[in-house]
Amino acid sequence: MPVDYSKWDALELSDDSDIEVHPNVDKKSFIRAKQSQIHQERQQRKTRMEALKYEVALHEALLKRISALLAALRVRANEAAATANPGQLAFQAVMESAGDQKDDKLPPVPEGLRVDPNQPTSYSGMMAGLLDQVNKAMADTKPEDRYAGMLKEIEVHETQVKTLIKESGEELAKLEKEEGKKITSEGIHTGFDSSFVSKASATGGDSTKVELLNPNFNPSGEGSSSSSSKDASANKTDDDDDLEASPAARKFADIKPTDYSASLDYLSKNPQILTERETDGLLVLAFDAALEGKEDRSRQCVHQALLLQYCRSLGRDGVALFFKRITASGGNNAKEVFYKDVQDTYARIRTRAREIVAERANEPEGVEQIQLHAVEPGTVIAISVPAADSEDPEVQEAREIYEHFSDEMRAALETGELDKVNEVLGSLSVEEAEEYVNLFGEANILSLEEQIIDGTTEEGKQQIKALEAKAAAERAAEAEGEPAGDPE
Repeated sequence: MPVDYSKWDALELSDDSDIEVHPNVDKKSFIRAKQSQIHQERQQRKTRMEALKYEVALHEALLKRISALLAALRVRANEAAATANPGQLAFQAVMESAGDQKDDKLPPVPEGLRVDPNQPTSYSGMMAGLLDQVNKAMADTKPEDRYAGMLKEIEVHETQVKTLIKESGEELAKLEKEEGKKITSEGIHTGFDSSFVSKASATGGDSTKVELLNPNFNPSGEGSSSSSSKDASANKTDDDDDLEASPAARKFADIKPTDYSASLDYLSKNPQILTERETDGLLVLAFDAALEGKEDRSRQCVHQALLLQYCRSLGRDGVALFFKRITASGGNNAKEVFYKDVQDTYARIRTRAREIVAERANEPEGVEQIQLHAVEPGTVIAISVPAADSEDPEVQEAREIYEHFSDEMRAALETGELDKVNEVLGSLSVEEAEEYVNLFGEANILSLEEQIIDGTTEEGKQQIKALEAKAAAERAAEAEGEPAGDPE
């Protein structure tokens, strides 16, 4: 029967023997550059695919919550037209569509993907932000039927989320198709292991023994990989520098959780603290208190922070509606939801704070630093500051990244001296220094260049001799038949 060789068309191979370059261009350097280009394009495609998968999962979960809220609001549409207080019905719909608190946490961010540090860390926070936008739209348009206007505005957000899911899904499918066109070494895996049965006669009867062709294979998979993937826990301290509660919000945090009359009176006099930023600022205070071991203070700050969030999410009359429900005699669903949210949020903060305290206690002495050095002999790291008056879009984009650097870093880069840049990097934390190095790459500020050696000095003559000796050793290795590197 004929053999079908078409499956080999997808192999992405490199054949160094048929590459022809200009005599003045080093063939090995050209091959290494081609290798770098292949791997860079592949890595960029994978990073984009991970980002799209994260966006689709995030938006699909958010869409479920928006649809649940719309369903709860539509059920009460007729009742809202007959009642004098539609805000209370809206509150009940929000509580019913809140969902299970165990599923409130956002999915972990893929490694290497940067997100907005001000982005909410839970779906309830995203829903609160959505309701803030709805309330602002209601304040601007002032519809006669506020309940119907709120329904219409939420439906607009639902349509937008559906559009985002569709666009991200289409782009992801396109990238996955492009990724599947080529067979690379990363796609190699064991399909199956063969075995056969060896029968041997014995006095006690026939016995069956299974002999594996791969006897070292461990079916349980133990020992095959010593490292397992762990969910990246959100480090709250990364955002503390950008979020700080105002003095008015700090005074509000001093009010005891049981004194709802004092909280209501304070909010009536200081409505400006009913913002998402103040809520986040109080949560930062709660986290700082947990790090210091002040658990009562931490729980109190969490209570007051979520109180602001609930009042804000309930709309124009949210403050009055919240305190009416929370101070009502007897048990009700609204109380239970709020108290459970407070306890769960505090528990997460306390757990993470204890983990950080333990990590700090186990940290070795000394300070870790990020420094830049050229690895390849005969090369130096050159610094190129993007021109401010360039009309090239890429240079303009690089200049915009450069303008966001600190004054110290810009001054060091403008000197063109790598030692000055390393001094600034050494004064930063490892996370901040790594962020700068990544931005240098995006803006093409650093590049490797051949080192210019002055052959008239003794030091230059010694460097030339060392390079000539290395080149002779490489030629000797090639003469012995040492294979060149494969771009794969």
